[in-house]
Amino acid sequence: MILMLAGTSDARELALKIKAQGYPLLTTVVTDNAAKSMKEVGLPVRVGRLAAEEMAELIKRERVEAVVDASHPYAEEASRNAIAGAKTAGVPYIRYERESTACPQHDKVTVVEDYIQAAELAAEKRGVIMLTTGSKTLHIFAERLLGLPDTTLVARMLPRADNMQKCAELGIEQKNIVAMQGPFSKELNKALYDHYKVTLMITKESGKVGAFDEKVEAALEMGIETIVIARPQVEYGTRFSDFGGVLDQLGRLHLSRRCESDAVQEGR
Repeated sequence: MILMLAGTSDARELALKIKAQGYPLLTTVVTDNAAKSMKEVGLPVRVGRLAAEEMAELIKRERVEAVVDASHPYAEEASRNAIAGAKTAGVPYIRYERESTACPQHDKVTVVEDYIQAAELAAEKRGVIMLTTGSKTLHIFAERLLGLPDTTLVARMLPRADNMQKCAELGIEQKNIVAMQGPFSKELNKALYDHYKVTLMITKESGKVGAFDEKVEAALEMGIETIVIARPQVEYGTRFSDFGGVLDQLGRLHLSRRCESDAVQEGR
């Protein structure tokens, strides 16, 4: 059995390739929407966050032979828990992380280390700030930006009920919420920037799959300052940025496979 941290489109694609190789597979995701996308393509899935101890217990209970962590590049806590859980349970950990995209060398682009630095820099710049980093760290920006003179925070996030509730609790007005599911084209990004008269955009370096280029190129073409939050620094160990590397590594581990022919033999 392979346990795979999933939830993104490229993780789902990798999961299908692992399944096609004949490995028994269990995917784990955080949201019901992500679980639905897994079920739609026939992938077994469990929903909910896992602490390191819970991860280790799941590995032992399901007789997991390896953990493949294909979570989002910024899901730092999930990765650290997976690393610790795999170590505790004594099984190999493999990281798949979509390839990084180089930030443009431009006088309107500033790269920072984390969300707090991004929020504090935005508080210095002020203006109309579009946040495209999701809902999980929204409070960091709301605490530092809401109520500042000459400052409007526009939050762009997935159209989920819990996200709207979070915005309401933090005091973000409905007119300043963009509830849409990406990825967005450069043209749509430009339209949104123009509609809100954005002067500063904040994003993460989420790679081509996350439409990072489209967000940044649109902003720079419109003369909009951009703050890019760098990827978290995690000691992953075995890491690949291509599906082939993950599949080859699984093959080298000599894990058991459940092929159709074996199932036929067992059924006789």
